[in-house]
Amino acid sequence: MGEEKTLLTIGSDTILRHIVRRLMPQVSSVYLNAPTTFTELPELPRVPDTLNGQIGPLAGVLAGFRHAKGSHPDQTHLLTVPSDSPFLPTDLVSQLSAAVRENNDVVIASSGGRDHPVFGLWPVSLADDLEAWLADPDNRRIHAFLRRHPTVPVDFPFKETPQGPLDPFLNINTPDDLELARRFAGELA
Repeated sequence: MGEEKTLLTIGSDTILRHIVRRLMPQVSSVYLNAPTTFTELPELPRVPDTLNGQIGPLAGVLAGFRHAKGSHPDQTHLLTVPSDSPFLPTDLVSQLSAAVRENNDVVIASSGGRDHPVFGLWPVSLADDLEAWLADPDNRRIHAFLRRHPTVPVDFPFKETPQGPLDPFLNINTPDDLELARRFAGELA
């Protein structure tokens, strides 16, 4: 989109700030999977990728696992959310947590018949398996990794708004997506 999309504005704030604001009441702490040189939200700690190259969202999950194991050794799961979906549900954590059947379940969000695996509650115990998986450069796809583990989808309904139905996992990848998100800006309050 020609610039860092997390810093694009919807209403009076950046996409990233909307995400953090919706997430903060649901969790005990928020970390950004970003280089230490990323300057937005300086009050939040950074957890940079532990693997070289920008190999995708699974590298961020791995970085989160490694951070959790080192900083919070009793933590069993890691919540991940992408940085381009500002309408995430305010009950995301409670809904995903309620769906955990076994400690090794990966619980992911879905809506409108589509899975959204970056919105996930991941067992930290998968860290070594994920690192071994990512050692093969052909292994980058989240769905392929998830097929190796028990995965539980949790369906979230579209939200009815005056502008029409809103997918809570609308992600912003194009100028048209950004314009659509701006139409729904009132839902971020």
